[in-house]
Amino acid sequence: MKVGLLIAGLLFAGYTATATADEPQPDPVTKSGIVKIEWQSPEKYRDVQAANENRIKYRQRVFDDLTKSLDKDASRLLKKGETLELVVTDLDLAGDVLPTFGASVSDMRVVKDIYPPRITFSYRVLDGEQVIMVGSEKLRDVGFMDRSNVNSHDSLRFEKEMLKDWLRKTVVPKA
Repeated sequence: MKVGLLIAGLLFAGYTATATADEPQPDPVTKSGIVKIEWQSPEKYRDVQAANENRIKYRQRVFDDLTKSLDKDASRLLKKGETLELVVTDLDLAGDVLPTFGASVSDMRVVKDIYPPRITFSYRVLDGEQVIMVGSEKLRDVGFMDRSNVNSHDSLRFEKEMLKDWLRKTVVPKA
């Protein structure tokens, strides 16, 4: 009898774990200061793949880090009272995660100029409740290896620099 209950319990636990894993998850939203980003359908993004970390935790860490960095830059560059909202539809981090074929316990991200960072998003700049600027972007930084601080140990330095450059060249002159 105990064996039957144990088997039934294990089957039920497996069913509920599968059911929750298959249910659609809400799109993550990150907010820091004056920046709010909705990460739309991140499971479909081209490359937000961890080399040696849980995929979902890594993705959330990337989203949080990019949001905080963009807020730091936007807070310095936008006028007082302005906020920035983005809806990201695709993200491709610089480099590519490649298998090590047993040479290491985990895969590794190889950063070369043939794997540039890319991001696709729409955005709004608001002054209070009033929308003062809207647009959509498909950024790709093919010269990322030449511009970024090579000595930086920040794994997202290329993506952060690309977003900062966009903010300076596109949003600030018009906002």
